[in-house]
Amino acid sequence: MLFGGIEAGGTKFVCAVGDQNGNIIQKVRIPTTVPEETMGRVMDFFKAFELVAIGVGSFGPIDVDRGSATYGCITTTPKVAWRQYPIVRTLQEAFHIPVGFHTDVNAAALGEATYGAAKGLDSCLYVTIGTGIGAGAIVGGKLLEGLSHPEMGHTVVRRHPEDLYRGRCPYHADCLEGLAAGPALKERWGAEGAALADRSEVWEMEGYYIAQALLQYILILSPKRIVLGGGVMGQKQLFPHIFKHVEALLSGYVKLPALESYIVPPALEDPGVIGSLLIAEQAYKKEYTSIVS
Repeated sequence: MLFGGIEAGGTKFVCAVGDQNGNIIQKVRIPTTVPEETMGRVMDFFKAFELVAIGVGSFGPIDVDRGSATYGCITTTPKVAWRQYPIVRTLQEAFHIPVGFHTDVNAAALGEATYGAAKGLDSCLYVTIGTGIGAGAIVGGKLLEGLSHPEMGHTVVRRHPEDLYRGRCPYHADCLEGLAAGPALKERWGAEGAALADRSEVWEMEGYYIAQALLQYILILSPKRIVLGGGVMGQKQLFPHIFKHVEALLSGYVKLPALESYIVPPALEDPGVIGSLLIAEQAYKKEYTSIVS
């Protein structure tokens, strides 16, 4: 059996075809432009394969409530052309196969929990810190959903005492994403993260904000492991700053494993892609079970 997976990101769609063991057979990257262009190329890629299901891990916010009239849509995204875009319905009408749908970070959490840094654990948190900030959680072996999907990137954090930057989130200004995502880093310091690698004050401040968010996630969700991915986390010198601030903020209140083994980088090269293939497999099994039962 072949599954299709889509990691739908704000700058690119990574599409893959794989099997039920998480093996990727073919993969392609498609720029995120407007829906007609991007989705046209996505569907052209998948038409070359006999797929049994497709899984989508999408940038958000998205509607994951199956009882909602807008289920399967990308909703209030800052990417205006994609607002209220019915990505699930578009794929269903094109391929007539089951389509699973979660956030990109939930997909990455599922990938890391199944094959990666959180393999064997029934709870974990995957946080991506890049163009935006988001988090997906596995709780009791299942992806966390409720009223909607988690939006942990918009957690409110205390300002660093030396930070005069206003924040760039279009909804909340100085939430976590508004202060610590890649575009905020560039706007505050005047350069991309790679060009700031040797400036410790940059990563001290970044670690201060990320650690505050992790404190809240630890206290509320109590994950057994936290995986930090995304372009900003490619700056490995950031991890020690995060460890320092997490330890100071917890102040011994919660006993954690050694932070170097508890807060870790991803083990998979493409956790969101692997996760989207797993979401496709789940959608197929759910559809098949409902047909035969």
